[in-house]
Amino acid sequence: MLIKTLPVGHLETNCYVVTDEDTLECAVIDPGAESNTILGYLEDNKLKCVAVMLTHAHFDHVGALKEVLSETGAKCYVNKKEERKGIIGGVGGFKAPEGAIFYGEGDEVHVGSLTFRVMETPGHTAGGVTLICEDALFTGDTLFRLSCGRTDFPGGDMNQELASLKRIADLPGDYDVFPGHAEGSRLSIEREYNPYMRHAIENL
Repeated sequence: MLIKTLPVGHLETNCYVVTDEDTLECAVIDPGAESNTILGYLEDNKLKCVAVMLTHAHFDHVGALKEVLSETGAKCYVNKKEERKGIIGGVGGFKAPEGAIFYGEGDEVHVGSLTFRVMETPGHTAGGVTLICEDALFTGDTLFRLSCGRTDFPGGDMNQELASLKRIADLPGDYDVFPGHAEGSRLSIEREYNPYMRHAIENL
């Protein structure tokens, strides 16, 4: 498994391209902006994108979704709870593209020999998910390095956020953490030093 991080857009959202190196099939996670950057990486490395997976549907995570789907023919995967109407709290509405597959707790997405398992982790948004693939966690804006996603947008809920952090902390073993923004981490580090996760561990 090869993981490429592409920080895109003015909020430097981490778009991840996760590739099965044997088949060159890949998944794009959170194409937030700069479709040319994302598509250029796919073309330069002769990758076949078969899935575009969203951890959640805030504007900075979906800005290049339409273009990437159009150019690759990949399927879009998103939690149904991310659909919302109108302009909400400055983060905009979202309607899943035609043909999207709605995934939820325990669902699996297969990309070549790779299997992504869906864990519902609401709090930052109602339909936020964490994607688990081998020893990697793609946590969107639920878990950041030594922090967590804000919950003051409509659909956010700090109690749910803490419960989600507790669920992530309770995963057996250790993982590399690939968050929606900024640098990555290890789950063992977050369990010990992240104040929000520590609060969740100790109080829930």
